[in-house]
Amino acid sequence: MSTASEAPGRAELIDHLVRTRIAGDVATPRENNLDHYRELAAGNRRFLFGLEDLHERWSEERVLALMAERVGVSPDPAHRTGADTIDPELTVDGLDRMARALRKAAGARRRVLVATGHPGALLEAHRALAEGLAAAGCPLVSVPEGLWVGRGSDESYGLVQQVGPVAVLERGASLRHTHAPEPMWAVLDALPEEERPEFVLADHGWSGAAGARGIDAVGFADTNDPALFLGEAEGAVQVAVPLDDHVADSRHYGPMAAYLLAAAGL
Repeated sequence: MSTASEAPGRAELIDHLVRTRIAGDVATPRENNLDHYRELAAGNRRFLFGLEDLHERWSEERVLALMAERVGVSPDPAHRTGADTIDPELTVDGLDRMARALRKAAGARRRVLVATGHPGALLEAHRALAEGLAAAGCPLVSVPEGLWVGRGSDESYGLVQQVGPVAVLERGASLRHTHAPEPMWAVLDALPEEERPEFVLADHGWSGAAGARGIDAVGFADTNDPALFLGEAEGAVQVAVPLDDHVADSRHYGPMAAYLLAAAGL
């Protein structure tokens, strides 16, 4: 994992993001994107990430328009199948906004919870960011032991664990992929008020659920995960950064984490 001292500049990072397909021509297919936009607009809780009433204000057409604006997917509603895109400039713009939020949290030494629903790809990036915040003086929230989460809105379930400083969902000795808000809700409900996070750095339902509870939250999301971008547009989520959230080699996210740490001054 790259460190802040090895951080790429903006142009170098954009080149890396496109070359590794974290942004640019990404693997998430257009039909999957449109299906998720439609499901969110219909109120399917699997796609709301804890921002439970989004569908009341966002039609499928409005979701597509916002995703074109904030992520860089094709704005053409007639483009129904094939490839789709993330504008790497928008990814780095999002990273810059996230860096400002991290700098503010570090300056105030706020209690921080770092979590990921994509441990196969994003765990090490989140770990590096958590360690940067801790080194800047932010207390890292500890998840209560034995915290079991039943089947969530995306059918995921298991124990909330921490791998180093990063909260994840675990079951059967394996870390689990989850977009559900229920793990975050379980953590917040189990902690006394004075130990709850004041700032959350995460992705998917971990971020959405925190934002829905009024906690300052930033997070990462893919082209088929519109809820966080809608949440940012409405002010429930501070920052949503567009990226492909599961490229083949998790090490490819290292330069992104290093860029964030450097931009945040951590």
